[in-house]
Amino acid sequence: MNGRLKAAGYAVAAAVFYGLNVPCSKQLLKDTEPTFTAAFLYLGAGLGVGIMYLFFHRQEAASDRLEKKDMPYTVGMVLLDIIAPILLMWGVKLGTSANASLLGNFEIAATALIALLLFREKVSRKLWAAIGFVTLSSMILSFGGEGSFSFSAGSLLVLGAAACWGLENNCTRSISEKSTYQIVTIKGFGSGTGSLIIGFIIGEKLPDVRHIITAMVLGFVAYGLSIFTYIRAQKTLGAAKTSAYYALAPFIGAFLSFVILHEALSLTFAAALAVMIVGTAFVVSDTIARSDT
Repeated sequence: MNGRLKAAGYAVAAAVFYGLNVPCSKQLLKDTEPTFTAAFLYLGAGLGVGIMYLFFHRQEAASDRLEKKDMPYTVGMVLLDIIAPILLMWGVKLGTSANASLLGNFEIAATALIALLLFREKVSRKLWAAIGFVTLSSMILSFGGEGSFSFSAGSLLVLGAAACWGLENNCTRSISEKSTYQIVTIKGFGSGTGSLIIGFIIGEKLPDVRHIITAMVLGFVAYGLSIFTYIRAQKTLGAAKTSAYYALAPFIGAFLSFVILHEALSLTFAAALAVMIVGTAFVVSDTIARSDT
């Protein structure tokens, strides 16, 4: 019981850290290019957690380190973490921060379905109901009227990012028993370097030092600490359950979008928010029920 509650605490912390990502990135994208922004967010995560690793690596056993048999999942994790943040940054740039935050909750549906189909994780009836409501909410946002992503490339980019992270969550789940520090450091440097190379190839303008530092600090918190606590939660809860708790992140991001960016609250967004809240309620109910068993 206590172990599951601790894991739930890690999952909620991951959601809070990541909730900062979209609204803060929206501000950054006023002065930076999307692919380079994604690159420095992940490089910040890798550098920050890598420094943490220098201080705490002695606490881990040699058996916790990644091995050759973990290579396929590690490579898949890095490649998906190159694609997903680039898609997200372009989606955020093309649309509103609040909509992008809420659409990100489609990651729940993607993670749970992939966990079921490829990794044979059990998905309860309540979690199926949550997936349905989350998907419906995403559809409302994607096909709404003015102020949403309606039929634009923005919605497809954000949903594509969520789908990539759904598969990536399951790849990470397969190695989550290994060193959390090592996994996040590899994620950060591997994915950040990949995005950086892509940025140079497509000819984006490199941001100035001030914006690079800002992006890396944001990346350490929103990606580094978020991924770190997410993986710790996965060790006990599994990929589908952890991603369900992670549903808090879009609400935090949407709230900050209204407070910080002063984005208008449309009727379409309000309807999608209501449906998403119902889906999240099913997630919380399912998690509490399982923690008591």
